[in-house]
Amino acid sequence: MFSDTHFHFHNLVENNSQEYGTEILEQMAKNKIYFGLDIGTRADDLAYRAQTLEDCLEALPDVNMQSKLKKSIYLSAGIWPDPDSIEDRYTCIETLKESIEEFRESDSAFAKHVCAIGEGGIDHHWNPSGVDHHSQEDYDDAMFYGEKELFGMQLELARELDLPFIIHSRDGFDDTMDVLRSIRYDRGIVHCFSYGLEEAKQFLDLGWYIALGGALTYTKKSQMDDLVALLNYLPKDRILLETDSPYLAPVPMRGQENNPLFIKYTYEFI
Repeated sequence: MFSDTHFHFHNLVENNSQEYGTEILEQMAKNKIYFGLDIGTRADDLAYRAQTLEDCLEALPDVNMQSKLKKSIYLSAGIWPDPDSIEDRYTCIETLKESIEEFRESDSAFAKHVCAIGEGGIDHHWNPSGVDHHSQEDYDDAMFYGEKELFGMQLELARELDLPFIIHSRDGFDDTMDVLRSIRYDRGIVHCFSYGLEEAKQFLDLGWYIALGGALTYTKKSQMDDLVALLNYLPKDRILLETDSPYLAPVPMRGQENNPLFIKYTYEFI
């Protein structure tokens, strides 16, 4: 299994402080967590996220630790399927492409560390009270098909830039597969995999890696046999583990703000 400490670092800092972000990075280094993937969700957030990381790293007193962390943290850039981004998808795609091109030419310490497009994909989990304010009332036919088009355009951008893709797919397996089979660019990971064995087989057959997060530790006893069957089926060289911090903290930290240090609990559970 590979450790993908997938996180939204700017959310950790915004929810707390720069000092907290610096402390998390310091603890990552002390615990020998020398891989971190900061995930994009907005077309124009790449430079801001990188600067947040740089500011926190610069506050570390240990220069060697700074250097190691700068070499080990990577970023993706992508568009999460919120209603505004779906409606304005053509402009968003152009903004995303331009932001990546400009960032790669910048003097950021992470200019050469853009390693994937995403997260992007399909989300039909209606949760208007949640952090994404994703409501079924937002989705008429135009929004439904626009979401699939936005996903497909990002896959095409990944192909153009020769980068892997990070799929977000929640309560939308069939629509996700429709887009994948249409675009035929199968290179990357299915982030926070939330489906079963049969769905995993289809993703694996297309060539995708499966990324598992802390939500697995919430599995009910009545569903544990199905989870064990899934884990026994997944090839060990096609599994990644992730935090998705600051969300989905694993048991025994459930309810707390997640951070990359909690990846060990997901490892232990699996």
